[in-house]
Amino acid sequence: MKDTDPVAGAKTRGLVVGPYRAARRRRQADRTKRLSHERSPEARIAEARGLAEAIDVLVADAKVVSLAQMRPATFLGQGKVDEITALVRDRAIALVILDCALSPVQQRNLEKAFGAKVIDRTGLILEIFGRRARTREGALQVELAHLTYQKSRLVRSWTHLERQRGGFGFLGGPGETQIETDRRLIQERITRIQRDLEGVKKMRGLHRKKRRAVPYPIVALVGYTNAGKSTLFNRLTKAEVIAEDMLFATLDPTLRALILPRGGEIILSDTVGFISDLPTMLVAAFKATLEEVTEADLILHVRDIAHPDSEAQREDVERVLAELGIDDRPGRLLEIWNKIDLLDAEKTLALRNAARRQPGKATPIAISALTGQGIDELVERLAARLAAERVILDLHVDAGDGRGRNWLYEHTEVLNRSEMADGSLDLTVGAAPALVGRVRERFAEAAPVGAKSRR
Repeated sequence: MKDTDPVAGAKTRGLVVGPYRAARRRRQADRTKRLSHERSPEARIAEARGLAEAIDVLVADAKVVSLAQMRPATFLGQGKVDEITALVRDRAIALVILDCALSPVQQRNLEKAFGAKVIDRTGLILEIFGRRARTREGALQVELAHLTYQKSRLVRSWTHLERQRGGFGFLGGPGETQIETDRRLIQERITRIQRDLEGVKKMRGLHRKKRRAVPYPIVALVGYTNAGKSTLFNRLTKAEVIAEDMLFATLDPTLRALILPRGGEIILSDTVGFISDLPTMLVAAFKATLEEVTEADLILHVRDIAHPDSEAQREDVERVLAELGIDDRPGRLLEIWNKIDLLDAEKTLALRNAARRQPGKATPIAISALTGQGIDELVERLAARLAAERVILDLHVDAGDGRGRNWLYEHTEVLNRSEMADGSLDLTVGAAPALVGRVRERFAEAAPVGAKSRR
């Protein structure tokens, strides 16, 4: 009897298959990658299932398949192909998702064998990104990555979503049919998108130039998908960025100003989450989106410390940062151990002790972005870290220069204030290095502490 679900509605019924190498072969391969932490098959299939559910696939089943050797024609051995084919027929499966990278030939052969649509991990992640993009730049980048992926595949490979709403035109919508497109037309579209993206990048460059004119330190949030970056972003800035318990809830970057307790202002940037085996074309396509990270003064690596694969996720994030050319100069990256509300008291205490044992600036901060635990400590550390890089200046503000006085309180940290008999002020302020020139231009008597005597 076929498995039916009365609440499934128009959702596509899917089967998630994790064809993972046998433990011995996996360890040998991982040693060549110099990985110190190995994901369990259970954790990997759970993540793959979460990716499928992120595009509203009704996952009827998710199973791990032990893979001794990859078959050129079907990736899986014939016995496993027959087993999955029977399951597809028995459970009325319309979509089979394989948590691996398939060649076009393998994908086509499996579709013929299963009698159902087949997509691999790369196609699934592209599908999610297509649904999440909101800005024009995000939409262009997703389409570019999609077309690059599709160039060597059948154009009809996305028709399993014909009944679902959301995403882009190339994903198909209600009542739409997939247009047969040859490689020449795809390449023409890729060329047009690349040209449009160059224009978008120039516009972003102008925006960055304007920000440098009123320079604030940039603090970027990075982390594995669903680590809690957007929840933390909302907690710090009182914004309302989408923050759901869902993989890739955030795609387009969001920037907000954050005023620190002791004065001064920073720009906080929320970015797309990283994931293991991120498609190469997405890393390239989203470099422009992640420019806020490459130029950030401070990077906060938000980790889901309660996740069983937290260490492996950390390695994945660090690998992508390296691919993006992020330098590892001391003090630039600060780990935020999020979701301590999911741990019991004993584990939380052990975690805090482990954090304290890490030296100086590298000491992680344990927080719960959801409940607010540790947020005050995080903000203080942010202020202290940025203050340590500030240039200390002595300056004099005339009594009638109320606008100048307000500007200093908004853009610098006022460390000392002395009011003169005529109503003027002697101030000692801490200014970001990029702001020192403007302070000296605006206040002629500004000088580094020690360069002139106090009034």
